[in-house]
Amino acid sequence: MTTDEIRRIIERNKNDIAFIIGNGINRYPNNPNALSWDDLLIQLWERVSFQTLTIRPKGISVTEFFDILELENKQEINLKKEISNLMGEWEPLSQHLKIINCIKDLDSPILTTNYEESIARVFNYQQFKTEQEGFTDFYPWSTYHGTKQLELPTDGFGIWYINGMIKYHRSIRLGLSDYMGSVERARNLIHKGSEEIPFSGKNKSNWKGYKTWLHIIFNKSLFVFGLGLEENETFLRWILIERIKYFRQYPDRKHKGWYINIRSNDEIDQGKKFFLERVGFEVIDVDNYADIYENIWT
Repeated sequence: MTTDEIRRIIERNKNDIAFIIGNGINRYPNNPNALSWDDLLIQLWERVSFQTLTIRPKGISVTEFFDILELENKQEINLKKEISNLMGEWEPLSQHLKIINCIKDLDSPILTTNYEESIARVFNYQQFKTEQEGFTDFYPWSTYHGTKQLELPTDGFGIWYINGMIKYHRSIRLGLSDYMGSVERARNLIHKGSEEIPFSGKNKSNWKGYKTWLHIIFNKSLFVFGLGLEENETFLRWILIERIKYFRQYPDRKHKGWYINIRSNDEIDQGKKFFLERVGFEVIDVDNYADIYENIWT
């Protein structure tokens, strides 16, 4: 698909669209200061272990590796604080400016799997909460960066953090145990803890998660880019499965989804495409990273 066609998709759906942005926005084009998740984990490993590792071994996922890191951490270094320190000074690059200003002009929400604030630093951001009661720095899901107070997360532009915020280091979700905790919290909001009545929590206007970023997932069409969404993204993949189940139960509430992908014939990409199409996303192939981080937004 051409970038002109992708721009037309965004324009046609501008009143019902939210953007999910991954770490790719930080790493383009070959930014030496941005860490991949593997780079981050190896740096942490060097802090806690006497055994030398230069790469994450095959056969263990990113999430599992972080849990092993915590087991290896005999010095009791606060690994999540270390992550906050490593990412605390990240600044936006030219692609951040172009992309975030476009989305801000659309007045659309952003969900990011990143912890750091480089996306927010594009503009004179402030921190807001859609609800004050019950705030926890473990799950600051009603906290966002933006330019104005929103009543609901779906009401306009704001930056929401799926996997935690560096300001609240305890909120950072990286290990498998972290993801399972997030799944349990979200499941109790969506299903009200009931296995017998699916979406008993979500199936009401003022459901318990309606002030959190989860409300965006179920009530907006989602445009995803810069995100690998590999098998280790357990939490987000689970949410997308719940989203399509909800839409099948309530077809009149269905929203669209698009995932921007670099064209490839790799088997792993075929498996990801299979997953995404089954959870209601159109996979859009582009030729190169410049299409994703520059040409769509011109």
